[in-house]
Amino acid sequence: MANTTVVATGSTALSNVQQEVGIATYLGREAVRANIAGVIGEKNVTRFISSVVSAVQINPTLAACTNGSILSAALQGEALQLAPSPQLGQFYMVPYDKKGKVNGKSETVAKEAQFQIGWKGYVQLAIRSGQYKKIVVSEIKKGECEYNPITEEITLHPIMNPSERENEKTVGYYAMFELMNGFRKELFSPRESVEAHARKYSSAYRYDLEKGKKSSVWTTDFDSMAKKTLIRQLIGKWGIMSVEMQQAYEKDMSVIEEDGTTRYVDNDVSVEAQVVADVAENANSVPFPRDVQETVNTIQESPKQQVTKDPEKMQEEVVDDDEIPDFMKG
Repeated sequence: MANTTVVATGSTALSNVQQEVGIATYLGREAVRANIAGVIGEKNVTRFISSVVSAVQINPTLAACTNGSILSAALQGEALQLAPSPQLGQFYMVPYDKKGKVNGKSETVAKEAQFQIGWKGYVQLAIRSGQYKKIVVSEIKKGECEYNPITEEITLHPIMNPSERENEKTVGYYAMFELMNGFRKELFSPRESVEAHARKYSSAYRYDLEKGKKSSVWTTDFDSMAKKTLIRQLIGKWGIMSVEMQQAYEKDMSVIEEDGTTRYVDNDVSVEAQVVADVAENANSVPFPRDVQETVNTIQESPKQQVTKDPEKMQEEVVDDDEIPDFMKG
């Protein structure tokens, strides 16, 4: 598939409707439905709308988000051939407060859906490229790993009994891949290091720690967040990164505007610089062929509805922070 930015087009009045109508009514409007069909093809519209409505129905907070932001996030997931089902854990539409000035004070003026990829989504994109023979990411329990921080050599001693392993303390996280050409790379990070990463790059997590709240998934599902962080670092620094993967990096953790531009929340500027360096210096930017009959390959190029980007320019807009919604658990 061509490297494109998928946007939810249509009149501003339609896309900015928030609480006036529910998501099902909004997506069923003739103008909105026509816009969706222009992006993903008429035969996929019913399936797409059904999947989005189902995802919103499971999360009442998401239902409070602007319909336009939900649609843009869902279309981005569709472009990457990732399913919005929280049970699959491939990508999520996460509610975030949009701040604005009201009488000189910063207040929440709306809720918007942020596009976020889960760790399973990154694994799916890597495997789909056809370049990865094997890819693994997992928690490491006490006594399971010997790690040399100088040589980066890793020796694993896995606990084979599932129930015994489940009850052991998690002391770190492990990720590895093996390419089709035989190249293999492993990465281990102690829990303390991941904790430091979360404190540095997630303002929501720092807020939770300071206020005793549970607003960040770093707080409610630390393991999933840690695995996502590790797999992003592993692929970004040492893996083969397809154009599709670069697009995922670029859009992850963003609210996608109507014109296709991205706006990031809960991210420091330093985060963007870190991943830009990873992509620019270490990753290969190679488009890999896929079966043209796959669903997302029915996306139709339209000057009014899609913006094609130069793969090299895509490296300028990437961030490296992570959030996964609370409803992914279970």
